[in-house]
Amino acid sequence: MKVLIEPKPHTMVNTFLLFFIVHSMQIGVGIQGYQRIIYLEAKHDAWISVILGGIATAIVGFVMVKTMAAYESSDLFGIQYDVMGRWIGNFLNFLFVLYFLGAFHIIVRNYIEVIQAWIFPEVPNWLLALTLVYLVYYGLNGGLRTIVGVSFFSVVLSLWLILMLAYPFQFANWNYLFPILESSLTEIAMGAKQMTFTAIGFEIILVIFPFLKEKEKVHKHMQLGLLFTTVLYLALMVVSLAYFSGGQLERTIWGTLSLFKIVRFPFIERFEYVAITFWILLVLPNLMLYLWAATRGVSRMLNKKEKKVGWILLAIIYLTLVYPLNRTQINMMNDYFAKGAFYLIFGYPFLLYAAVLIKKKFFRKKGGANAENHH
Repeated sequence: MKVLIEPKPHTMVNTFLLFFIVHSMQIGVGIQGYQRIIYLEAKHDAWISVILGGIATAIVGFVMVKTMAAYESSDLFGIQYDVMGRWIGNFLNFLFVLYFLGAFHIIVRNYIEVIQAWIFPEVPNWLLALTLVYLVYYGLNGGLRTIVGVSFFSVVLSLWLILMLAYPFQFANWNYLFPILESSLTEIAMGAKQMTFTAIGFEIILVIFPFLKEKEKVHKHMQLGLLFTTVLYLALMVVSLAYFSGGQLERTIWGTLSLFKIVRFPFIERFEYVAITFWILLVLPNLMLYLWAATRGVSRMLNKKEKKVGWILLAIIYLTLVYPLNRTQINMMNDYFAKGAFYLIFGYPFLLYAAVLIKKKFFRKKGGANAENHH
């Protein structure tokens, strides 16, 4: 495997779009109901947990960009191969490919579950999954720039959903937020850990980095994207805490969607239908980029054409989605996935960065000239 990647200019993406990529990757199905799982840990101090979670993403994002910057133009798969050697490196690459595919699977599962629970209880899994998979195939065929375009429009076209929070805002009872810091620090930290499932997505930088044009601006746009997400999650959390009483929030599986329930227009009765249908725009960039990342990994490991690999992966993942699961099973799957993601996304990047630093030092001693060309 070649460590350094030289993407053709027409496949590269303007760095300012990283803001939209990061933000659209973080917002997906997690945001629909993250309030409850954090509330169960941190009670009415859940908003502090959200801030802590946001700080964690900023730190990890910084480490990830630092790691990528150590190599001029490489991605996660090349770096792991370079640092850990052929066997361990490719094993880790395989692990990340599985992670990307797992994320894809879980997002589709959760979105389908919401559609079946709220709008179309009778529509079978295979049909809804097929619709989503077809749309993803469409984006994958267009290549990275098409996918980034979808990310951009997903963020821009969904901004109006934020304005809808003005409705529950009118009925907010701010006393629910007090007294502040009633939960212990441990509980608040546990709440922040529960943010994992909702906050992941920004690890896409590890694969997309070589395709960004101005490398020196990457960190700025990455942090802006993360900050925007954190602010949005914080606002949503505060509104949810002030709108639902504690007991209600514990029973509300999809907090964000339930907030949309009270939005009433003269010409539309059940606004949450609109919100859920619209959500496909928020979910698509997630699916496209995760599948794109998995495809990159497999095609780099096996030296195969990306298009072919993408089709095969899509077909395999579609087959795993056909089998229906119930709410409890999906919840268990979410939990296991979030546990794995916590270590992989919030723990492992520090190890990788350390390994990259050690490797760079080690090679400088042996003579810097051949270190750069070392494949």
